Amino acid sequence: MIDPRPFESLYNANHGWLNARHHFSFADYHDDRRMGWGSVRVWNDDEIDAGAGFPPHPHADMEIITYVREGAITHQDSLGNKGRTEAGDVQVMSAGTGIRHAEYNAEAVKTTLFQIWVYPDARGHTPRWGAKPFPKADRSGRFVALASGFQEDIDEGALLIHTPARLMGATLLTGQSETYAPEKGRHVYLVLAAGRVNINGLEFKARDGAAITDEDLLRIEALEDSEILLLDAH
Repeated sequence: MIDPRPFESLYNANHGWLNARHHFSFADYHDDRRMGWGSVRVWNDDEIDAGAGFPPHPHADMEIITYVREGAITHQDSLGNKGRTEAGDVQVMSAGTGIRHAEYNAEAVKTTLFQIWVYPDARGHTPRWGAKPFPKADRSGRFVALASGFQEDIDEGALLIHTPARLMGATLLTGQSETYAPEKGRHVYLVLAAGRVNINGLEFKARDGAAITDEDLLRIEALEDSEILLLDAH
């Protein structure tokens, strides 16, 4: 089953400095039909004005993945970590027993990103933060693990998350195709960061989402040059 989530159908929360679309219930947006997808709790599509951002605030017991699409985001937290994550790269924060952090767009241009929250495998992990570049050329024509709770060879080099899930990324040129075979019972959430693709006969455009279960094989064909993110969760 593939349930399309067109970008235009996503809840829009425009705060001026922040223009956000919520794939699932978040903050003032509540929809009993969209409380998450398996262990995926949040997938926000954020546009952050230059010089703006989120002041220090707390999190606990959540795995938080940030994928930057354009611009960059600067992170600072109560553990003393500070870092700048650029477009195409990923940062992961395991909130665990508790952490305070701030995120700012210190750039002169708008930053766009996906922020993804996944429930951890247990409460009380030690808080941590990490970031890593993932050159798009390295995932050209194939899926590469960006963040993962697994230790298999396929996930070598991925940022660690404390949950049995993996975030995969791929870039496809027009006419290229790739497949992905989820294990039975898994919940896949796919979002197109850029471009246009056909997935098992259904067409998706930039920033559309797809909630997927009980599909033995996903056949993804690029109708335009495309950038794909796929979260495989329990």
